[in-house]
Amino acid sequence: MSLQQEIIERFGVKPSINPEEEVRKRVDFLKSYVRQSGTTGLLIAISGGLDSAVAAGLCKMATDELSAETGQDYMTLGVYQPYGEQSDIADSYSVAEAFQLKRCIETNIQEAVDELALEVEHSLKAIGISRHLSRGSKGNVKARTRMVAQYAVAFDLNLLVVGTDHASEALTGFYTKWGDGAVDVEPLSSLNKRQVYQVGAQIGVPQAILDKAPTAGLWEGQTDENELGIKYSEINDYLEGKSIDEEARAKIEKQYKKTEHKRSPIPGI
Repeated sequence: MSLQQEIIERFGVKPSINPEEEVRKRVDFLKSYVRQSGTTGLLIAISGGLDSAVAAGLCKMATDELSAETGQDYMTLGVYQPYGEQSDIADSYSVAEAFQLKRCIETNIQEAVDELALEVEHSLKAIGISRHLSRGSKGNVKARTRMVAQYAVAFDLNLLVVGTDHASEALTGFYTKWGDGAVDVEPLSSLNKRQVYQVGAQIGVPQAILDKAPTAGLWEGQTDENELGIKYSEINDYLEGKSIDEEARAKIEKQYKKTEHKRSPIPGI
């Protein structure tokens, strides 16, 4: 078995999907897990990008159906998490509006992130190192701080924290370990980016969000494809079992091997 075949099997990506069937399967999955866990709903951070928009739509469908079926009030809570002023925050609002989310809150992470960064920089001086946190390190602090806030809210409201990770991100390890990679449930995990788009179109994600360039929002102007040096179209084709350019294949497989520690359980001895 080739490495490509191993990866496809590991993540469970299909060569093509029926979007309507995938929506039904993933909504049922969320409903089942909420009931099994004894929680009262789902929390989804809405970044304004495609992945969180699709996850938000699936969550709202799941909790609406649970409420109708049981007579209990199951909640989908949308959370906006800007760092200071977020230039595209209107996209987050448009997602909540499109799916008629009744409950949304904001946890602005700027003050917490900046204070933590200052504390770390101050502590390093004790060992003779005078420096600011690197851009990448501070970006990871942002991702992890967002998760701290999400879990603080979810714990007190008895909600499950929903992740937006999909197979194209998992393959490349393009997420922050214990940041956006630390959640309770992942309804998009066996879809590649192209298929996430197809599911989004099926459930009514606004077109402006569907067409938006993917970014983790770790710093101004950051985009996934620029950071990776790999196009999502290449990753999608790879995960669908198609033949791709050998240079792109080599980059994808190198990235997969380099980031295995992010996907593996915590090792022990």
